[in-house]
Amino acid sequence: MGDRAPDIVSCYIEIVPTDTVKYEIDKTSGYLKVDRPQRFSSYSPCLYGLIPRTYCGSRVAAFSAEKTKRSSLDGDHDPLDVCVLTEKPILHGDLLLDAIPIGGLRMVDGNEADDKIIAVLKGDALFGSIQDVSDCPEGLIERLIHYFLTYKQMPGPNAECEVAHVYGRQEAHHVILESKADYDERFADLCNLLDEVLPDFHEA
Repeated sequence: MGDRAPDIVSCYIEIVPTDTVKYEIDKTSGYLKVDRPQRFSSYSPCLYGLIPRTYCGSRVAAFSAEKTKRSSLDGDHDPLDVCVLTEKPILHGDLLLDAIPIGGLRMVDGNEADDKIIAVLKGDALFGSIQDVSDCPEGLIERLIHYFLTYKQMPGPNAECEVAHVYGRQEAHHVILESKADYDERFADLCNLLDEVLPDFHEA
């Protein structure tokens, strides 16, 4: 996540806009793997990946349930997803970069909270000065929403997905910190062990 979070977060990128295959990190091996070919002509409109050392557990789920006025939601038990805007043509995933959160999409997938943080590449000439998602072109946010509502479409029944809200920078910061707290609780023993073996690991 990085020691400057939530103002600046370290992001692991899995997918770039030219990918016609959905990649995701394999939690067991740590390698990037093929999840599935993208159905139809669904391309990610931005860099897409996750924020390391985050976890969508009970806190993230409770916050989403509160904001959507639902009786309860589960977390999706994955790291927090992130969309990174940049003008630069980054051609492959499996890399780390620093990004500045500016907002997010409150996505609900079935009965699970599945937030997507929206961020800009740190130092990007075109997007780097954006402070809040409200300053983004409306068409870009619509494109992001359309992608996440359609990219999981497969033959047969699909879980119902919706984007309940688009929220700004301060709320994105709150979601990031809640996901960090979920991670620290879920992996407390692992964090303590890694901090003993690798004292600088907490900055990753």
